[in-house]
Amino acid sequence: MAIGESLLTVEDDIMTRYRGRTRGSRERHDEARKYLPAGETRSATWYTPYPTYMVAGEGAWLRDCDGNRYLDMLNNFTSLVHGHAQPDIVEFAADQLTRGTVFGTAAEPQVALAKLLIRRVPSFEKLRFTNSGTEATMMMMRAARAYTGRDIIVKMDGGYHGSHDFVEVSVSADMDAFDLPAAKVEGRGVPDAVLNAVLVAPFNDLQALEALLGQHHERVAGIIVEPMPNAGGMVPPAPGYLRGLRALADAYGVLLLFDEIVTLRLSSGGYQAIEGATPDMTAVAKIIGGGFPVGAFGGRQDIMELFDPVASPDFVFHSGTFNGNNMTMTAGLEAMQRLDEAAIARINGLGESLGAGVNRILRSLGIRAQCLGYGSLQQIHWTDRPVVSLADARRAGEGIGVLRQLLHLELLNRGVYTSNRGMFSITTPMTANDIALALAALEGALRSLMPYMRVAAPRLLRE
Repeated sequence: MAIGESLLTVEDDIMTRYRGRTRGSRERHDEARKYLPAGETRSATWYTPYPTYMVAGEGAWLRDCDGNRYLDMLNNFTSLVHGHAQPDIVEFAADQLTRGTVFGTAAEPQVALAKLLIRRVPSFEKLRFTNSGTEATMMMMRAARAYTGRDIIVKMDGGYHGSHDFVEVSVSADMDAFDLPAAKVEGRGVPDAVLNAVLVAPFNDLQALEALLGQHHERVAGIIVEPMPNAGGMVPPAPGYLRGLRALADAYGVLLLFDEIVTLRLSSGGYQAIEGATPDMTAVAKIIGGGFPVGAFGGRQDIMELFDPVASPDFVFHSGTFNGNNMTMTAGLEAMQRLDEAAIARINGLGESLGAGVNRILRSLGIRAQCLGYGSLQQIHWTDRPVVSLADARRAGEGIGVLRQLLHLELLNRGVYTSNRGMFSITTPMTANDIALALAALEGALRSLMPYMRVAAPRLLRE
């Protein structure tokens, strides 16, 4: 069999089985394309040949419109930390629904959730709610600019903080930069003018950041960073890196802003509590909404008072039709109360077990790849070299886009739903048996792809 034919055989087999078991999804996708660009509303949930249409979820499991069941290791991109339709959250939300969803007035449930978050997150003295993580980082950055009177925000090369213009900069890490990467707008529609207010530094490199601050600190309002970048690949911070950021921010008189939208789940106080590095402000979202749209930003009281028209006559305006709505706050409070220290320790333990199992499988198959992350968040990187920067993570994925796509589809064929970039997220209803099931599915999927890798990605094999 010719090389090209062997590649097509593997691809065709995976695609044929996927199409055969998801005919209903194909029909719904064809209909959706008549009304929605690409048949979708979220770029992150689209994939070829078409996305699977899920119709129900319970605990750690999803069911699609064709009746197939999947172990959900994506949980709406890490946000459903208690899985689907958790009974107590459903009960509280249903009760609130009968009494009204949002009133356009002050809402008592938001106070209770704010109290809980302020008790847990070291940097929170006061906070405000939004409807998304994008809004949370946007308002956190606006607060930093208002407080300092400066315009520039420093972000990490390859860092993702939502879809507002000022963070749609250098979301794809520069793989060719030898020192400080040049900031670049990401995608069409983002004006080049934002580059006047954004500088970029490499993640996990304090020396490069210090050089940048030494040159520009008088115009810098703050530094924004995910303690462990999510879209960048779940690359952990180097030992002392986050505390080093705190020291540099203090030394140069700029604010330190943590985006803990994804990493809050890793301890009761987020990654900042794990590392003992307290920022001036923090943005959170995802898990704090109990399955409903949510975001929040907060920090030092003197900064947050900028949003108080009594404390600051020249206050920063912040509003939103559904900010702090009763439904989200009620569900979020129950979700966060259930996510206690014991629950966090348990899912972190399952996540570490998953990561160790993935690495065992990769070694046993002779695949040059590795699983990185912390606790309940893990991701595969297609290299056996150290992955320290987000450029390292991006470089590992070069030239294997089709392989990642095929692995994603083959995992779906085997009943495991995860992201098409190889990220895994653990939820509280999962058990050790679920981890074993996921590992068995992954091993089977990788074995089926070995002939493809030998031809299309031989660099990945030790044979």
